[in-house]
Amino acid sequence: MACPNCLDNLPDEIFLHILSFLESSDVVTLQRVSKHFLGLCRDGNFWRNRCLSTSAVRERIRLCRWGPDWIDEDGTNLGQATPGDDQNGAHWSLLESLSQLASKRREREQIRIAANWDPTFPNEKTSWYNEYIRRNAPIAVSWFEQPHVKKGSLKDSVDVSGVALYRPQGRELFAVSPLDDGSVCLWDVEGSRGRKGSILSKSGPGLLCTDGPGANLTKRSKMVSTGVTECVSVDSQTNRAFFAVQGHLIEVNLETLQVVGNHPFEWSITTLSAADPTVPLTVGTLHGLHLHDFRARSQYQGGQMRLDNLGKRGGRDFTRVLDPRPLAPYASLAQSGPQSILHLGLPGDISQLSTDIFVAGRFSNILHYDRRMFPAIRGSIHSGAKLCSLTSLPYPFSSLDSDLRRHFQLSEEQVEKAKSVTGGRTLIACGEYNTKGSLELYGLSSPGADDASESRVIENSTMKNRQTASQSKLLSVINHGTCIVFSDGQGYLKWFERDGFTEVRRHKIGKSEKILHRSLFGSMPGSDDIARKILSTQPSGQDGETQVNKDDILFWTGEKLGVLGFSSQTGFSAEDFEENTKTPDEMAAEEEEQMYGERMRLALERQANEVRFVQDLGAGNLRNGP
Repeated sequence: MACPNCLDNLPDEIFLHILSFLESSDVVTLQRVSKHFLGLCRDGNFWRNRCLSTSAVRERIRLCRWGPDWIDEDGTNLGQATPGDDQNGAHWSLLESLSQLASKRREREQIRIAANWDPTFPNEKTSWYNEYIRRNAPIAVSWFEQPHVKKGSLKDSVDVSGVALYRPQGRELFAVSPLDDGSVCLWDVEGSRGRKGSILSKSGPGLLCTDGPGANLTKRSKMVSTGVTECVSVDSQTNRAFFAVQGHLIEVNLETLQVVGNHPFEWSITTLSAADPTVPLTVGTLHGLHLHDFRARSQYQGGQMRLDNLGKRGGRDFTRVLDPRPLAPYASLAQSGPQSILHLGLPGDISQLSTDIFVAGRFSNILHYDRRMFPAIRGSIHSGAKLCSLTSLPYPFSSLDSDLRRHFQLSEEQVEKAKSVTGGRTLIACGEYNTKGSLELYGLSSPGADDASESRVIENSTMKNRQTASQSKLLSVINHGTCIVFSDGQGYLKWFERDGFTEVRRHKIGKSEKILHRSLFGSMPGSDDIARKILSTQPSGQDGETQVNKDDILFWTGEKLGVLGFSSQTGFSAEDFEENTKTPDEMAAEEEEQMYGERMRLALERQANEVRFVQDLGAGNLRNGP
């Protein structure tokens, strides 16, 4: 009987070769035996090969390059040769030598194919074990606790109007959202202070109002506009959140949930950039772009914006006309409707920002600005699509090299040369083109040390996937590990390789209601929720360093928040939070409501049957008599 500790003495190469014959679930179980096994079972090359073997590109690889009957260049099928083919054995020796040569060539071919497929770049930190989970593990969708307001003995749900992530001191993770009643709500995303997905704190209604807290809230036009997707940005270092409320930028202290600043703009705010403590916030209004340096104390605090009540006519604030201070510089837009603003990162490090600002929206070009020369425009990128979301990679992109790699036509040296280009970044955009989804990638050159240099689109480095991305509009796009993830109007989340064409997997987020019979339309086709905005819960710049399976996708449907994770267990729903807090009277009222709904359904069915009977009788389709 073999000694159970003998495996510990095996060379790592032999042990990993043994693991290659096991199922992935067995390898996961084996890593629990000891720390030694844990380290070997998390080997990066092992899980990298597993990712390749289970990827969608395997169908494009010729079987002759992988199977035992690999055909050599001279056409000899070495896999079918046997020693009996020649009595003297000389021919068999020759075939055996050729077989060894073919085996080496097959191994080199496998390495070349893997190099073409590998989506990572030099010095990019990647946990291939986490990558295998993202690409192959079961998906579980969970729904956050829904905020409610009490109306007498009943409770009415309040819609969520946007979302941003808040990571105080870089440890805990919360979701911050404005609500439909003008309040601010915080959720516990990872369950660090309570139950995962539960409400951590909530302000009073009317906190986010153009007239300030305590104003008359009967007019919904004073609240956050539901048509603005990027309506909230969070600076985790200063614990501040910025909310776009019509034509006002309201600053809230997330520790006290109190308004600490209110900055008005000439036009309604349509989008906000991500907040970063090192650069000003870029605010996109209906007709222009503004730089708001929130690091300086706001010039408009609380109720100091108005001189008196006579200063407002028709919802517009005319008191600023009397302000002798000059207007801050802003960039006017020839076409209205900016939808997304991206502060581009530096090459090789997306966590460090450059001076480049890219703006996309309901116009045919992506606009490029330089913060040092704002408000002058530096250039534009023609798209032709209506774009609504931008993100980027701190690595170069070449459409030619990407296409050749997608068809496994480059050698190892060519792949290494293409990936070793110094500088350069990739701009990723998504939106709609002729009613179909459009996923677009643009290769940007790296700016030089000269202040006059700028990031420009590299010639012939543009990819526009308007055929296979989606049959409906793409709504939001992010990076998720080594994949590009976007949501579409059909309710899907789709993972694509970085070439923008190869689909890795997809998942439909489904319906947020746990009990579908509560809604007459819950089971109808097309009633599933869609993700208007998606966010990765993994901090930027920490690929390969986070805990295992901690990179979930937080999404906002326009009314609710949910999270997509990787687990074989069923996700939780908003109703699970209600079941733990219901009083006996609320449970009895809900049961009575369900019984009343069932009686109404039966009554409607009887009424429909009677109508059909009368119609059939009038048409002569029924026979007289019993």
